[in-house]
Amino acid sequence: MACGWLTDRFGLSWQVVPRNILELVGHPKAMAAMMGMIKFDLAALEAAARED
Repeated sequence: MACGWLTDRFGLSWQVVPRNILELVGHPKAMAAMMGMIKFDLAALEAAARED
């Protein structure tokens, strides 16, 4: 599934995210980059967060 969502054998959905996701999406450019992703690209999110 998109954006790190997985479904286990019992039908429960889980989202796997990087540990620093809250820090990354605190940056407007990183949040905008994430909104255009189907799957997380951690390197791209980190690069967008470093942009000024």
